[in-house]
Amino acid sequence: MPTAPPGLPDPSFATDAYALGLLARSPYGRISVSMRALPFVTVARHVVRDGRVLLRLHGGFGYAAACDGSVAAYAADNLAGRTEGDESVWTVQFVGTARALEPDAADLELFGRAPTTADGAPFVPEYLCMEPQFITVHHLEGVPARQVAHAG
Repeated sequence: MPTAPPGLPDPSFATDAYALGLLARSPYGRISVSMRALPFVTVARHVVRDGRVLLRLHGGFGYAAACDGSVAAYAADNLAGRTEGDESVWTVQFVGTARALEPDAADLELFGRAPTTADGAPFVPEYLCMEPQFITVHHLEGVPARQVAHAG
C-alpha cells in the first residue's frame, strides 16, 4: 500500500477518507450510467462536501436527467495534473445512486465559475449528488509524466 500524500490520512486505515481526499484534489472526472439501455460516459466537475460528491454537468446533453435516481459510476484521477518528476498516478472510482441537486450558495462557491460553452452551445449547468459506495483506489508508481512529442 502506498504512503499517503501530505495532508491525507494513511490509506491502510481510512480507505473512504483517503479516497475522498484524493478525489478532492482533482476538479474533473467522468460519470458513467446507461441511457435507454446504452452506456455512456461524460465529463463532470465535482466537489467533495460532507462525504458526498456533488457534480456539475452540462444539462443540454440530457445526461443529468438520465442519471437522476440511477446507480452510476464515477471516476477521477491525477493523470493530467502531473509534472515532470511526479511519477505517482492514482485513480478513484465509486458507485452510488445519483440524485438531482439544487445547490446552495456555498455549493456554487465550491464549484467556481462554470464553462461558457459545451460543444459550441451555451453551458447550462445541472447538478447531481452522489453518496459514494464501493470506493476503490488504485496507485501506479514509476509512471513518467507524458511529454508531448511532435512528428519530425
